[in-house]
Amino acid sequence: MQVLRQFPHYDSTRGGLKSERPAGRTVVKTLSIVIPAYNEEDTIGPCLESCLAQTVPAHEIIVVNNKSTDATESVVKEIQAQYPSAPIVLLQQSTAQGITPTRNAGFNAATGDVIGRIDSDSIIEPNWVEETLKAFADPTVAAATGPVVYYDMPLRRFGKIADNTLRKAMWKLARDYKFLFGSNMAISRSAWLAVRDETCADEEDLMHEDLDLAVHVNAAGLKMVYAPKMLAGMSGRRMNDSPADIASYVGRFDRTYNHHGVRDRILRVPAAFFLAIYPIVKTMHWGKRISQKITNR
Repeated sequence: MQVLRQFPHYDSTRGGLKSERPAGRTVVKTLSIVIPAYNEEDTIGPCLESCLAQTVPAHEIIVVNNKSTDATESVVKEIQAQYPSAPIVLLQQSTAQGITPTRNAGFNAATGDVIGRIDSDSIIEPNWVEETLKAFADPTVAAATGPVVYYDMPLRRFGKIADNTLRKAMWKLARDYKFLFGSNMAISRSAWLAVRDETCADEEDLMHEDLDLAVHVNAAGLKMVYAPKMLAGMSGRRMNDSPADIASYVGRFDRTYNHHGVRDRILRVPAAFFLAIYPIVKTMHWGKRISQKITNR
């Protein structure tokens, strides 16, 4: 996946994707994209550009700025000025620091029938909105998630296949609880309104907010689907974190599920996989840096 830099003129006159209700009535569904952001001046620009380069345009693109101290806000405003007809909305969430309250502010502000959720370093495929809305053509679907490709990592093609294969297998094997992946997920607005007061505030910032949301969607008996064509790119920059930071990140899986008393072992697979590949990717990263230094001499 390449980071796109040039796009056709954004056409805000096109609507969402037509789908059929069981009774045969045609309805146009709209999708809002919510992007929580904290100090993301280097990634928020390409992220927004990919959101504009869609085969079916988003109803709105909401960036929720969470007390950024860098140029994140300025970059968003520059793109707003560059694409004045694009429905880019910049919100400020200054009440609390953290992904959960920031996500909630964006979800609560969204007015689309479907609320898409990506990260500020995500680069979504040009048909992401279209494929996401296809997943919600079935009116019983409450939430959907899809695979990712790490656009700044080596062996991207292999990584894409491996990621999709692992997630599909987990989806089939998981019993009572399916998962949502915050870098690439969507939830119907009606489902969000149904569960938002039940989701955990996680004020101590110990859990994965996307997994917590998935637990509550599952507990409400709402239907979730895995959409393999709903593809988003994300950065592998977390692999540059220290071993201590990685251990803390991986520990969020257990803390989230233990908090809710969820014992399904298959849901722990991503954490084990992440720990397994971390030393390999870390070694590759350092090898690349050393190679670059030698080349630049």
